[in-house]
Amino acid sequence: MIDYIAEQDRALLERHGLASFEALWALQLEPVDEPNTERGGWSSVCRLELDGVAYYLKRQSGYLTRSLLRPAGEPTFAREIRTIFRYAKLGIPALQAAFYAERPVDGERCAVLLTRALDGWQDLDNWLVRWSQLASGQREAILNACGQLARRLHQAGQMHGCFYPKHIFLQEHTDGFAACLIDLEKTRPLLLGRRDRIKDIEPLLRRALEWSPADVRVFLNAYLQDERAVDDWAARLGARRKHKESRR
Repeated sequence: MIDYIAEQDRALLERHGLASFEALWALQLEPVDEPNTERGGWSSVCRLELDGVAYYLKRQSGYLTRSLLRPAGEPTFAREIRTIFRYAKLGIPALQAAFYAERPVDGERCAVLLTRALDGWQDLDNWLVRWSQLASGQREAILNACGQLARRLHQAGQMHGCFYPKHIFLQEHTDGFAACLIDLEKTRPLLLGRRDRIKDIEPLLRRALEWSPADVRVFLNAYLQDERAVDDWAARLGARRKHKESRR
């Protein structure tokens, strides 16, 4: 994949001498968490701030994913940035890429992905921790934002594959909440209609333990925009949840 740099970030990166793979690869930064060491390589994430603009710098070496189209493998970030571009084209709210490049380093395939930090946003997990303390209007607005996000995703023919609270980011506004997605690596086309849609949504409901049955109905109504279908979907999602939990 050819190098990519977002026009809105080019001048800032160039001003700091960071508009290249080599410069970003050489940066000495503290990881925000423990590096991943699967897939026969490693992958790490660091926070980078430039003149008040925050980014997350993701670097990986020998950390490959394989598919029928790419049996020899490719950096997982290559798949992620293609999906970021696809989400943008389809109008699905998601994180924004600032830079991407690949290079061989010490005989390994390496990649750098720089994304804009979602400062001012919080993942759904953070809202769930204090769910009972939120005003009823806030809870309803969050449920609506999550349901509408899922609707936009599936109407665009995409299945996220990890539709979890930690991957849904929310920002509060005077008229409600905005919602967007991160961690797009497992996105694939929505091929099996309702079956895939239920498969995508059920993990969210299984992890959002703070949501009551009434909360789930608000979410589903925002997602389906058809109150008559809510009972059927709630039953199907409940059945899938019981099946998943019985396999633990």
